[in-house]
Amino acid sequence: MLSRIPALVLTMGTVWLATPIYASNSQPPLQVVPSVDLARYAGKWYEIARLPNRFQRDCAADTTATYILRSDGKITVINECSKADGRRKAAKGTAHVADPKGPNTKLKVTFFWPFSGNYWIIDLDPEYSWAVVGEPGRDFLWILSREPRLDEALYQRILERVKQQGYKVERLMKTAQHPS
Repeated sequence: MLSRIPALVLTMGTVWLATPIYASNSQPPLQVVPSVDLARYAGKWYEIARLPNRFQRDCAADTTATYILRSDGKITVINECSKADGRRKAAKGTAHVADPKGPNTKLKVTFFWPFSGNYWIIDLDPEYSWAVVGEPGRDFLWILSREPRLDEALYQRILERVKQQGYKVERLMKTAQHPS
C-alpha cells in the first residue's frame, strides 16, 4: 500500500498541473480591439467595475487610472483609490506595447520590475468614453469610463459583450465613485 502513495501523488499532481492548461485552452482566444489612438486613450479613467484581485483588495472606492503618454512611446500609469478609512492609495507604473508588430491594444504594464502583466484593451467606445481592459487568462477585468458613472443600460450592454468574451460577469464588483 505504501509503495502506491508516490504514484498516487504523482498522478494527482499531474492532473492538478494540467487542469489550468486545459481550462485556459477551453475558451477561444481573447479578442482585442484592432487598434487604439494612445494619445486619445491617455488621461483619467474612472473604474466602474472590476474582477476582484489581490492588489486592489484595499481599494474601497474612488478608483481611477491615469495614463500619460511619454515622448519615448511608453505610458506612465498612475492608479489611485480610497481605502475604507478614506486614505488614498496610489501605485505608479509603466506600460508599453507588448509587441511592436502586433496590435497596440495589447500592452504590458510593470509596477514592480521585473514583473509585468497583460493589459489588453478588449472593448472601446468609438468616442473613447468607456473601455474594457482584460487579459488572456480572463482572471482580471476592468470596466472604465471617462466619467465617474456609467448609464445602467450602457453598463448592461457592456456586460453582455464581456460575457461573449468568456468572462464570468457575476463576479464583477461595482466601484463606488463619490463626487469630489
